[in-house]
Amino acid sequence: MTDTAGVDSTAAGTVAGPAVGGQVAEPRARFRDLVAAEWTKWWSLRSSGWALVATALTVVGFNVGMAYDTYRYWSERDTASRADFVRDGIPLSIAFSTDAAMLLMLALSAIGASVIVGEYRTGSIRTTFAAVPARRPVMAAKVCVVAAVTTVFGAVVSAASFGLTQAVLSGRGAGVAIDHPGALRLVVASALLAPVSALVGLALGAVLRHSAATMTANVVVLLLLPLIFSADRHWAAVVDHALPAGAWNRLTAVGHQPVAHPWTAGGAWTVYAVWAVAAAVVAVASVHRRDQ
Repeated sequence: MTDTAGVDSTAAGTVAGPAVGGQVAEPRARFRDLVAAEWTKWWSLRSSGWALVATALTVVGFNVGMAYDTYRYWSERDTASRADFVRDGIPLSIAFSTDAAMLLMLALSAIGASVIVGEYRTGSIRTTFAAVPARRPVMAAKVCVVAAVTTVFGAVVSAASFGLTQAVLSGRGAGVAIDHPGALRLVVASALLAPVSALVGLALGAVLRHSAATMTANVVVLLLLPLIFSADRHWAAVVDHALPAGAWNRLTAVGHQPVAHPWTAGGAWTVYAVWAVAAAVVAVASVHRRDQ
């Protein structure tokens, strides 16, 4: 079918709607075309790519810097400390440190939020919804793109961080391989922390729709709450375990340090999944009948 401008609307990625009053209704966008449009929108902004590059270099550089400090001052360690270095899991704690994880969460939540907050700030969201009145599929397409991009990003950053830090430590005979107990789980958990954080940022951005408010909420949810709810008391431990940071800490824990309220790695993976799915649902549901 050809429209008034002589363009084949089916080839353009739409499906003609039913005829109304003898005329063909406005073509309906297919979901894969919405995803393609969101993909193009993401990469058309230079800031998106540069934000990912800057975050990757900062996170990996931070961890590699810690590994280099260990390499540099290795001679100052006594014999017992060197012997216990690998046994105590220190190479894994350097491979992806807690500070690097906090930085990753904050940066990726900001990147995820910018996907929707920027459109509300400029008003371009109205144009988007005018072109595609079905708002939930539009937001679902955003969720898919954010999840895909940040999952690949997290995998690259986590793998690079592990490989480079262990290469540096191997210069002192203190590095470990990916088949070392707990190493693969650390890499996967750190990689998936990126999409979870980005989806949380996207959901908060879709609900709050203001940069300052969204960033404040990101900091509170991802960084401050884990500091407030320690694992000393049972009720506080339950809250801590239910947060993305708490799940990451459980999955990347090394050694056999006793804790007051232990929980399983399976529970931590479940927390990851629940936060990702819940954030996606909130983001999609929040746009229904709202464009201001």
